[in-house]
Amino acid sequence: MTVVELRQYTLKPQQRDVLIALFEREFVESQEELDMKLFGTFRDADDPDRFVWLRGFTDMESRARSLAAFYGGPVWKAHRDAANATMIDSGNVLLLRPAWSGSGFTEGGTRGPIGSTALPGGLVVAAVCQIDSTATDAFVSAFRRTARSTCAAAGGRFLSAFVSEHGPNTFPALPVREVENVFVWFTLFADVETGRGGMKADMLEPELHTELPKPIETLRLLPTPRSLVHA
Repeated sequence: MTVVELRQYTLKPQQRDVLIALFEREFVESQEELDMKLFGTFRDADDPDRFVWLRGFTDMESRARSLAAFYGGPVWKAHRDAANATMIDSGNVLLLRPAWSGSGFTEGGTRGPIGSTALPGGLVVAAVCQIDSTATDAFVSAFRRTARSTCAAAGGRFLSAFVSEHGPNTFPALPVREVENVFVWFTLFADVETGRGGMKADMLEPELHTELPKPIETLRLLPTPRSLVHA
């Protein structure tokens, strides 16, 4: 998958579990049957009203086709009112591509069956770095050399790294944060306690600090029962 959406939804109070139950029952297989990949679905560990998920596409052209088919199809039409009733905002979306060949999420993993309520283990930490311009080759290369050791030093395992995808939004009915430049990486920790500190700029090599003008935004994400990414 060469295109990934990092989607953060702000929900109405006490509606997150309602949306997760609906989402995992109706919206997983129905999207993947249309050539999309749902890598992860998460509760934000620090915000009880935020639901975060990751959706992948082969490329921007297939993204347009798949989203048109899903949002114009029977499953979404049948359940959109119930889903939308849980939400305050669904427009916080970063459109991303792998930072280097092979730095995306792997295609493997196990997903709980429909109706599963058992929570898988682990904590996924997304480190969102705002940068002044598109990530340079030098920045990406420097991060790549130390990614696994940096994550291991924090007690986690490197999962993936992405930069902003600046191609035109091929499905404008769903807004994305088009004007931002970000570098995002994901780390998997065994549990919440191990990942409590998240990932901070001072863990990176000094040569990377100059390209990070703002503090790293850290999302601490708890996998839902049917998340593909988990410990």
